[in-house]
Amino acid sequence: MSNPLRVVFRIPELRDKILFTLGMLAVYRLGAHVVVPGVDVAALQSFAGQLNNTLFGIYNMFVGGGLSRATVFALGIMPYISASIVFQLLAAVFPTIERMQKEGPEGRQRLNQYTRYLTVGLAAVQAYGYALFLESVPGAVPRSGWGFRLLMVLCLTTGAVFVMWLGERITERGIGNGMSLLIFFSIVERLPADLVQLGELVRLGEVTVLELLAIAGLFVLVTAAAVAAILAMRRIPIQIPRKVLGRGRIREGQKSFIPIRLNTAGVMPIVFAQSIIVVPGTFATLSKSETLRTVGSWFQYETMPYYVIFVALIILFTYFYTAIVFNPNDLAESLKKQGAFVPGVKPGQRTADYIDGVLSRVSLPGALFLAAVAIVPQVVLNALGVPFLGNVLAGTGLLIVVGVALDTMNQVQQHLLLRRYEGFMRRGRITYRGRQRLF
Repeated sequence: MSNPLRVVFRIPELRDKILFTLGMLAVYRLGAHVVVPGVDVAALQSFAGQLNNTLFGIYNMFVGGGLSRATVFALGIMPYISASIVFQLLAAVFPTIERMQKEGPEGRQRLNQYTRYLTVGLAAVQAYGYALFLESVPGAVPRSGWGFRLLMVLCLTTGAVFVMWLGERITERGIGNGMSLLIFFSIVERLPADLVQLGELVRLGEVTVLELLAIAGLFVLVTAAAVAAILAMRRIPIQIPRKVLGRGRIREGQKSFIPIRLNTAGVMPIVFAQSIIVVPGTFATLSKSETLRTVGSWFQYETMPYYVIFVALIILFTYFYTAIVFNPNDLAESLKKQGAFVPGVKPGQRTADYIDGVLSRVSLPGALFLAAVAIVPQVVLNALGVPFLGNVLAGTGLLIVVGVALDTMNQVQQHLLLRRYEGFMRRGRITYRGRQRLF
């Protein structure tokens, strides 16, 4: 059996794609350490350490710690992700945008261009808000004012647009989804520093060998659960009847299935839930009002009200986002046009209702799984005294890392299979009989 890595690099096209992707990620890594002029990074990092469980801390995780260092890539790919989510939500309200999504490559290209425009606007607004935040941090900005704010808007907006360009180039010329890989890289790049910190705690005796083994076991268990949940699906059987295509060609009847994933909504329910639940606590932290501080205490991390509200929000947003990304009516109409049907279910609206019922039943365990992944590992890590490992071992970070890794591996596998089929065809192992066509 050949070494899989050696086999991958023997294929010129795949090797070039992987090297191009690594090169783009290296550029992203370099830009993530270029600090914007006029910021005292030491003062900022000292203050940012108090905001780990706020909206700032969540955003900072997605951009690889760029916010706590005030780098030109501090906004990362998040303005583009936000713009994409906005258009997904608008498509559920405005038929024009929904039609644009269904118009094929031309419609998607126009929608992508509008997404880029919105990305620039969101990046400018977020950069200005970040500049105001930096001015509020004691000692972080020696010379505040409009000059500093305009500089931040210019640098961070340019950085966000460049990061968006990197992601698009990776998608077009590299391997995997560029935007997802940038977030993946931002999360994973903090792992070595976290492991060094863990090793130091072990050396000092603050973390015992038994606790270290428990952490390793938790990592294996949670990763396996995440992989199983991402790949888990409910298969709805469908039948495609025999059909005469013309010129003597006949499409034989086939049996297939519709895959309904356990986690159709992906990580977005956790992202939405975290973004909302930390808002009261964030305002309470920055406010001097005792009333706001009291209300904010109900949303403090590791409290029972926090966990109850968090789980409820995850379940709510799971159903909400699933309804946006998966339309049973469109799927039922597509099946009807192809002549396919679900056995025992009348085509049309009955099929749409049946698929919607299956989707609703599957979404609840999917939402509960998301809540468990978001909460249980972090509770265990806090009990073991290593909460900083939660960036990779719990919640959104873990699901993104596992999901992107599986997606990228799947694309590499597809390239290898295509290469194998091409090799068979060159050797004459695949032949045609009469009018039969391979594709």
